[in-house]
Amino acid sequence: MASVCFYFQVHQPFRLRRFSIFDRGADYFDNPANQELLRKVAAKCYLPANALLLELIERHAGRFKVAFSLSGLIVEQLQRFRPEALDSFRRLAETGAVEFLAETYYHSLAFLYSRREFAEQIDLHRQLIRRLFNQSPTVLRNTELIYNNELGKAAAEMGYRAVLCEGADHLLGYRSPTFLYTPPGVPGVKLLLKNYRLSDDVAFRFSDRNWTEYPLTAEKFAHWIHQINGHGFVVNLFLDYETFGEHQWAETGIFDFLRHLPDAVLALGDNDFKTPSECAAAYDASGEYDVPHMISWADTERDLSAWLGNAMQSNALHELYRLEPLVKERGDEALLHDWRRLQTSDHFYYMCTKHLADGDVHKYFNPYDSPYDAFINFMNVLDNLRGRLGRGP
Repeated sequence: MASVCFYFQVHQPFRLRRFSIFDRGADYFDNPANQELLRKVAAKCYLPANALLLELIERHAGRFKVAFSLSGLIVEQLQRFRPEALDSFRRLAETGAVEFLAETYYHSLAFLYSRREFAEQIDLHRQLIRRLFNQSPTVLRNTELIYNNELGKAAAEMGYRAVLCEGADHLLGYRSPTFLYTPPGVPGVKLLLKNYRLSDDVAFRFSDRNWTEYPLTAEKFAHWIHQINGHGFVVNLFLDYETFGEHQWAETGIFDFLRHLPDAVLALGDNDFKTPSECAAAYDASGEYDVPHMISWADTERDLSAWLGNAMQSNALHELYRLEPLVKERGDEALLHDWRRLQTSDHFYYMCTKHLADGDVHKYFNPYDSPYDAFINFMNVLDNLRGRLGRGP
């Protein structure tokens, strides 16, 4: 049996408006642009994809299952700009075939800089998921699948039973991401590793006419999944939700591919679909996955270089988190919320100076002409926030 575990990341940041050193006030975010982009993505992805998932769940009487991680920021924007899209996620939750995972509310890099802030954001997000979907997450997914052994320990301490992370070749060696693992010395937490080859076949190569496997049909993909029988238990397909309709436009046939995939998978042997918590409950771990250094699902390196690859990014993050005690001592909820929205990983992704294999990926939804523009704009906003604290540089 091969269990397909579909997980979708759903996130959009509050993008910053163009902010100069001469600006006054605390109006940092480009709400007209954020609203327009959110409306577009909801129309192209969230609404049609959710409608299709609901159709598939009902058609297969709950045998087709998926999982989502919605950042707190995408929820805030859906509530403000497209409440009908948020309602469509609620309808999915009501089916009992959709699991919602825990993550940092602000889609932040807090685990790298402040364990206290990380824990507070996880708790805020847990409360949000309970309130919206009446679920208490038991599986943790850190921002952009950033993970190391310490995160596995932290997840256990917070009571999570499983964590999603990248299946990195240099760490797996001869082993396969089709098995479950545990962090070293933490047997109570199971690790579900992204199958990046099969995930990227859908996310990045689906519409590539130069790809040797083009066109990718549901039947072909289902046979690839079926081939793991006897060589593992799970096929973890972890994707940005915007893959459906935004990164891969409807004209590519991506929705038809998804529509036919459950039938194709279920037609082969005893294959099924499971949510992450169901995979963790159904299968034993096959060993330890030792991750001494941070990994992520980003770019070809699968490391932190997308957010910490140059001095601009390091400086911006250091200066941002240096303000934590001052912001929290102030007790100003608006100030705290602004500071936390500045933690969103996208702001630092826009400052990335990498090119070649990963260059196009960094252009998605990027409002800046260059990484240097992103850095200058961010630091202007941060200087203003520092001024609200009564602190100079």
